Amino acid sequence: MAILRTTNLTIRPCSPADRADFMDLERDPEVMRFLNGGPVDHATVDPEKVTFLMPRGTEPHVWTARRSRNDEFVGWFCLFPESRALAEIGYRLCRGCWGQGLASEGASALVDWGFGDGGYDRIIACTMAVNHGSRRVMEKIGMKHTRTDFSDFPAPIPGSGDGEVWYELTRMAWRRRQR
Repeated sequence: MAILRTTNLTIRPCSPADRADFMDLERDPEVMRFLNGGPVDHATVDPEKVTFLMPRGTEPHVWTARRSRNDEFVGWFCLFPESRALAEIGYRLCRGCWGQGLASEGASALVDWGFGDGGYDRIIACTMAVNHGSRRVMEKIGMKHTRTDFSDFPAPIPGSGDGEVWYELTRMAWRRRQR
């Protein structure tokens, strides 16, 4: 993993010093709405037993994003290897950073790293169909919708009945966008 620099962000491998910022994100009901329906109760939720990533600063595929100008915590990005050729991208940003293009900026930097230095042939992402903000980010970075899955969720949250959408970007499509 490398330190990535964009116009507005410094994205570096996470560290235990990021733990409090990560946990604060999980306490925000809007940030967590499409993951578990609201804020995480850290007294009762075990990060190892949930279906979504709850980083604590020791995860090898999670990067912390901070504003370059003042080191303000923006959120985190991950590029989790599913195999040597396939990785799944994810991200979670502070609500105060939404709507500023930072998710697209950071995700794009991670995609570039993944195809360039990471050696992946395909990068995928998924979210709830009703999570229009996250879907917009995926589309802005060149990902294409490939399928919608409908599953029975053990604890359904509002919108889960509309399914989970999957997006992907191939190395070939990424190269075409670079020209």
